[in-house]
Amino acid sequence: MSDRQIAQEVERQWNILRRGVVEIIPEAELKERLTRSLREDRPLKVKLGLDPSAPDIHIGHTVVLHKLRQFQELGHVVQLIIGDFTGRIGDPTGKSETRKQLTEAEIEENARTYKEQLFKILDPEQTEVHFNSKWLAPLTFSDVLELAAKTTVARMLERDDFERRYRANQAISVHEFFYPLMQGYDSVALGCDVELGGTDQKFNLLMGRQLQQEYGQEPQIVMMLPLLEGLDGEKKMSKSLGNYIGIDDEPNDMYGKAMSVPDELMLKYFELATDLPMEELELLEQQLTTGTLHPRDAKMQLAKTFVRMYHGEEAAEGAEQHFKTVFQQNALPEDIPEVVLGKGELENGKLWIVKLLTRLDLVPSNGEARRMVGQGAVKIDGQKVEGAGVDVDVTDGMIVQVGKRKFARVRVEA
Repeated sequence: MSDRQIAQEVERQWNILRRGVVEIIPEAELKERLTRSLREDRPLKVKLGLDPSAPDIHIGHTVVLHKLRQFQELGHVVQLIIGDFTGRIGDPTGKSETRKQLTEAEIEENARTYKEQLFKILDPEQTEVHFNSKWLAPLTFSDVLELAAKTTVARMLERDDFERRYRANQAISVHEFFYPLMQGYDSVALGCDVELGGTDQKFNLLMGRQLQQEYGQEPQIVMMLPLLEGLDGEKKMSKSLGNYIGIDDEPNDMYGKAMSVPDELMLKYFELATDLPMEELELLEQQLTTGTLHPRDAKMQLAKTFVRMYHGEEAAEGAEQHFKTVFQQNALPEDIPEVVLGKGELENGKLWIVKLLTRLDLVPSNGEARRMVGQGAVKIDGQKVEGAGVDVDVTDGMIVQVGKRKFARVRVEA
């Protein structure tokens, strides 16, 4: 390639890679590294560290994964670090207390599940998967002391979470200081060019850059992406908060959840969590601004895109039709699961509503059943259930509904 062609290609890659990114440290170095990559015909090594403390990936996690996929499509190589060693500590970022250490069995199972889901987005042919126990476990105590000497306690206390806990006289275990050191050492071990992460990972990402300099390597470029708000429109998407869309959610559930994305966040979801091309995103934004596209229709496009990405085109068409049938036409879905109840489970033909909901597997617990009834989200044959203390007359063929997406048909044993 000529210098002019290289300059044009660098500009093209730059425009793609900076989309949706909050901060690149430093920007000029990324352009220089891209230029050198093209001149030397050597792909960049782009790192993402994963602490396998939770086995399920949701849409919020995919923000950084889509950026990695863009790097792959531009010819670069992704280095996934499964933190099987760092996972024994757990990332203290944003925590107000020391985290429980995971067992090796828990880490192994979570890592297996992560890998299955990651390759729904990433190209396995351009992905290296590493377990950081390979280089961290063999370190001697002397090696660890050398690593610890590369930074100071004052530097560690610059982290917001450590500083808050220190000022509040809350315990900080010494081993927690080693988490950012170990994550940074991963970059040293693999000679990474770029590391990606959320904005809440800034300290850990910069530690990798610092340690590479300390060990005589060219420091990695840090690229930070925004944290995606959940379906509540306020807090970061999280399974524990229940404001998430899981990439393994069933098509109908995924579609229905996406339809509850707040209008003001739609474009952010499109930009950060879908594979919609830039020109289509710009057209969508223009149509919403001018009023030529109704927000509901845009949201249906978002929901269909999510289902298509993770379940295929046929499932996306089916989920859209299901939504139109059930929610726009107020009709019952055709594929309502049936649950058989034995007469011995009933008392004079009745069953406590809380027990009925858990027995039909419409809620995971009695507490959730009470909460859903209290919110007016439970209906029997279209009639809202008033109060969690109700004993329900159980009849053969009755339809029980929780929320907008969960249904069950009761069959009473003859």
